[in-house]
Formats: sequence, structure tokens, C-alpha cells
Amino acid sequence: MRKQTDRRGGLRIWFDRVTRRSPDGDTGPPPLDWRRTLRRRVIVAGCGFALWAVGIEARLVHLQVVEREFLAERARNQHQRVIELHPKRGEIVDRHGRVLAYSVDADTIYAVPVEVEDPLVTAAALCGALDDCTPEQRDRIAERLGRRNAFAYVKRRATPDEARRVAELGLSGVGFLTENRRYYPNGTLAAHLLGYVGVDNQGLSGIESTLDSEISGDTGQVLVQTDARRQAFSRIERPPTGGATIELTIDAQLQHIVERELRAGIEAYNADAGAIVMLDPRNGDILALASEPTFNPNAFSDATPEQRRNRAVQDLFEPGSTFKVVTASAALEERVVDRDEVFDVSAGSIVVAGDRIPDFRPNPPLTFTDVIVRSSNVGAIMVGLRLGPERLSRYVRRFGFGQALSPDFPSESSGLVWTPESLTRRAIASIAMGYQVAVTPLQVAAAVGAVANGGELIAPRLVRATVGPDGRKERERRVIRRAISRQTAAELTDIMRQVVERGTGRNARVPGYTIAGKTGTADKLIDGAYSNYDHNASFVGFGPVEDPRFVILVMIDTPRSAVINGVLQRVYTGGAVAAPIFRRIASEAFRRLDVPATGDGAPPVMVAEAAAVEPTPAVQAPGGPPRPASTGRWMPDLRGLSAREVVDALARLDLRARVVGDGVVAGHDPAPGAAVEAGGDAIVWLDRHAAAPVELPLVEP
Repeated sequence: MRKQTDRRGGLRIWFDRVTRRSPDGDTGPPPLDWRRTLRRRVIVAGCGFALWAVGIEARLVHLQVVEREFLAERARNQHQRVIELHPKRGEIVDRHGRVLAYSVDADTIYAVPVEVEDPLVTAAALCGALDDCTPEQRDRIAERLGRRNAFAYVKRRATPDEARRVAELGLSGVGFLTENRRYYPNGTLAAHLLGYVGVDNQGLSGIESTLDSEISGDTGQVLVQTDARRQAFSRIERPPTGGATIELTIDAQLQHIVERELRAGIEAYNADAGAIVMLDPRNGDILALASEPTFNPNAFSDATPEQRRNRAVQDLFEPGSTFKVVTASAALEERVVDRDEVFDVSAGSIVVAGDRIPDFRPNPPLTFTDVIVRSSNVGAIMVGLRLGPERLSRYVRRFGFGQALSPDFPSESSGLVWTPESLTRRAIASIAMGYQVAVTPLQVAAAVGAVANGGELIAPRLVRATVGPDGRKERERRVIRRAISRQTAAELTDIMRQVVERGTGRNARVPGYTIAGKTGTADKLIDGAYSNYDHNASFVGFGPVEDPRFVILVMIDTPRSAVINGVLQRVYTGGAVAAPIFRRIASEAFRRLDVPATGDGAPPVMVAEAAAVEPTPAVQAPGGPPRPASTGRWMPDLRGLSAREVVDALARLDLRARVVGDGVVAGHDPAPGAAVEAGGDAIVWLDRHAAAPVELPLVEP
């Protein structure tokens, strides 16, 4: 009974608490609506959940729509790496198919850093297996391995020994790729023409750069993939496609001859530098082109910019008297002079616009022909002033000066020439004798090539053909314009022939062949003033005159002295420095090209006085009076020729040669001009330095 009473009392107390009624019967605050409270809490919770869901969805939309490409690229970088495989570059060959540049396979060492357990230990092991690995290189390798990427280069184009030593280590995460390395089998031969290739197989200079898109071919790919644990599990390859073969116009043997003679000439005359251009005037083919100093394209990074510069197409110089070819061409073409017209140059100087311009040497009154043959500055200025600014400027541009001539040389300088309206009388006087114009050796060779081929200015070309998957594609001969008429070219050729036969270019004569040419010597502009001690010596010529096979331009920068007959002498003119180099190259080129001789090279036969009953012809020997021609033979001046040239020359005289020493001819017995008998003996002494021929004093500015 008591338990029931207590239970009822407890229920009442609970009821009173719920209804907030006091024990004495007073009613408290209104009862709490728990359903409404619960509803509010559910609404708040629902709104919070809805906002959270909207935020999540917004973030998902942002990641999958806005940042999709970025995240996809990042995921690809984390799980895969595409490595480009450079194709094997096409070969470069000369006009006869001799290989000048080709690619060889080389091992490239790479690593997958995520598979490398200890970057420092692995880097130390790799460095120990590589040649000449410095501590700095070891640290760089360790840094690359510690980045935890999917791919990193260790060393590109390693040597076979390096690849073998690394393979023997058996390092985890280290592998090999096969790439191509450019190789030039002839070292420095034609280095400025070929150029060189960088580590990424991209042409950086020369024809390697000019035709890079054709030589390089199509790249291949290697795909390295990794799983979520960064373990490489697949590799997909797409092989590269090789490039086209480039056939050049040069002859490797002629190129070797030209480079050898240029180097020897610079050494013999203590010069700073030089360039030689040899081209075929019939089609513009560059047969050889040399620039000194040079470099080895296999190690181009070791060369200086000075050595890598192609002087034949990039360097500008004032040509001096070789430019008188342009002045003479304009005068003959415009018929402002006659070849036999006499110019009074006996004063030895001429005053133009208040400036007195001297001749190189005193001359008597000269015909127009002899103005060029003896290279009179005063006579050339008279002709230039007669031409006037418009005509002179027109022919300067007709011969290609002031413009780039060949698309095969993108770095070719166009030169600097005057416009007609800016030409003063003083400027005309300078241009007429080859000053105040800046030209390249290639431009001079092309201009004289126009004279040699009958008047057409032909664009020089270095590329003869391209051989690719579509077959062989020939490069066409391209005529830029007609510079002069055939008649003018023939007249000028005869004048240039006399320059070599009896004028300032006699050191360029080649026994058995008729040569036409022009010498030039120009004072160099040093710190705004012309120097009396620094000069550019040049000679440009072609042969044989009857059917020119080549034009050769020789330019020597700052010749100073040479040992002549055992004595060190100052030598700096084009006739003394550049002409002998031309002669040696031309003599070798005639043999190389199988050009038949056009004569024995002897001076013309003269008829004696009619005192005798039967007139006896006499032969004029070089450097001496006429001698009776009873033997019909005389000894030419052979000094400066090679041993092979001497043997050939003496064989034509039916003489037995005994050669002593090595190098070039320093002297011989019988002496120059002596009468010789068939079947006799001749002793020839060779020396490393060429002795100057007897015509050495006949030089010009």
C-alpha cells in the first residue's frame, strides 16, 4: 500500500515538473513545445547539410570543369613522361658523293627518380662511371634524382665506355636510350659551310641550320608510365624518321687545297686572317669556300666566335683595285672611253674636291687598257668622274653589290654602297678605285664571275640537290640579272688577261694556261683613319680565258712580312701576297678538273732584225733580254711552285728533275731565263717558305 502511494507521488512530481506546476498548485511558465523545437533543429541541420552539399558540388564542378586541363596535365606528368627521340639527321655530301657529315648512334643515360632508392649514393656511383665528372656535376645529378619525377637525363650521348661502365653497375631506376650524334669525319674541312649541331640535334650554323627542317627528319616518342606507387610499368615507342641527304656543290679535294693554301699563305705572310671563294662562273656553283681562322665542328663549343665566323660571306672590306673591274665595265658598257684612249696620269696625283689623291707609283700617260693593267688610281678616278654618280652607282648595283646574293647563306652581309643622290665628287673618286664601298669576298667573286661567263650575274649556290623520300631534287641555276653585254665582257676579259701577262698580276700566271685577273690592295680603316701599315691584299681571277672553269677570289687580312731569299721583307700588296696563292690553287685545280692546257705559257715569239739571210726567231725570257731560239727552250721561273708542279713543268721541257728538300721551290738550276736543252738535268731546291718570283716589285695599291 505504501509502495503504491510512493509510486503515485513520484508520478505527480514528474507531471508537475513537466507542466511546471509548483507543489502548492500554482501554474508556472507555459509548457515547452518539443515538437517545434525538434522541427527547428531538423531545419537547421538540413540547411547545413544542403550548404555542405552545394559546396562539395561547386568544388567538384570547379575541379572537373574549370581546372580540368590543368589537373589532367598534372596527373599525366605524375604518371607518365613523353620523351622525344630525335631522328637520324640526313648526310651531307660533296658534289662527288663524299660524306662530309653524318650521324652515329650514341647511348643516352637516363633515370626514373621515383625508382631510385638513395639519390646521393646513386649519383656518386654514376659520377664514378662517367668521364671527367666533377663534384659539381655529381651534385647536379643528385639534385635531379631527388626531385622524384618520372624521368631525368643523367648524360646525353655518352661514350661507349661510359655506357658500358654504367650498365655494369646495375643501378635501380637507371636506363639507356639510343640517340644520334653528329660527326664530321674530316674535322675542320668546310667547317664554315657545314656548320654544327647542338645537343638537341638542332642545326645551329651553316647548312646544318639553313636546311635544318629537311636534314632533321621527323621525331619519335618514348612513353614511360608509372602506377599509383610510382613504379614504371610500360613503355611505348614511335620510331623517328631520318632526314634527307644534302648534296653540296663543293668538291672536297678542291676544298682541301683551298684551305691548305689559305692557311699556308696566312702563315707565310704573318697575316691575321683570310678568305678564299672558288666558284664556277657558268652556274654559280661554289666549288670551295674557306675562312681562316677556322674550327672543328665536332667540338664547336671549344671555338671562339671569331673562329666560327664565316669571313667569306659575313666580313665586309674595302676591295681596293679589284673594284676597278666594275669601273672599267661601266666605262666600256656606256662607251664613255675607248680602250686606246690615253689618260695623262704623269702628274702622279689628282686633286678632287680639295683632296690630293696620289698614285701608287709614277706612270707615264697611259691608255685606258694600261690604266687597268698598271692599276693607276689617278686614271681610274678620271674614268669614274666621267661616268658620273648615276651611271657608276647603277653598275655597282648591277654587279650585285649592296645586296645578299645567295639564299644558302642566311647570314650573308649585303654590304654598304652609296645611293646616286648622295654621291659627291670625292665619293665617286673613292669608289672608282675601290674605297668607300664595303663588300664581301663572295660578292667580288660573283661579280668577276659575271665577266667570265659573258655578262650574267648568277646567284652563288652551295646546295646542288636534296635527296629524300621523294627522290632527288636538283637546285636550278638562277640568273639574277645581266650585268654587262657579251662584248663588254670580252673586252674586259682581254684587259684582265693583260693584267696577268704583263701587269700587276704576273705572280698569278700558271704555266700552260691563260689567266685573267685583277689585283687589289686597300688600306684598312683603323679608328676612323686609313692606316699606312694595315692592308687587305686580294686577287681575283679566272681561267682558262678560252673557257673559264672557275673564279677564285683570295683575300688576306693584314699581311705584314715574308721571308724572301732568306731575308725578312715587308710584303703586303695583292700582287705579292694574294696572286701567288691564286696561282698555286689554280694549278692544282686545273689538274683536279682535268682542264687541258691552252698553251705553254711562254711569252710570245719575237722576230729578229732582217740582217741575216735566214731570220732566226728569238725568245724573250723572263727578267732578261731576248735569247736566240736555237734550242727552242728556256727555263721558266719555278719559285713558289709545289714539287708536283715543278716535275710537270720540267717534263714539258724534256728535263730530268732532281728535287731536294720539301715544301715549295726556293731555287733551281738552271736559273730562270737560261737556255736549256732537251734531255738535260735540272736541280730544284724546296723549302717550307716560298721565295717570291722575279715579278715581285710589280705590285699595285
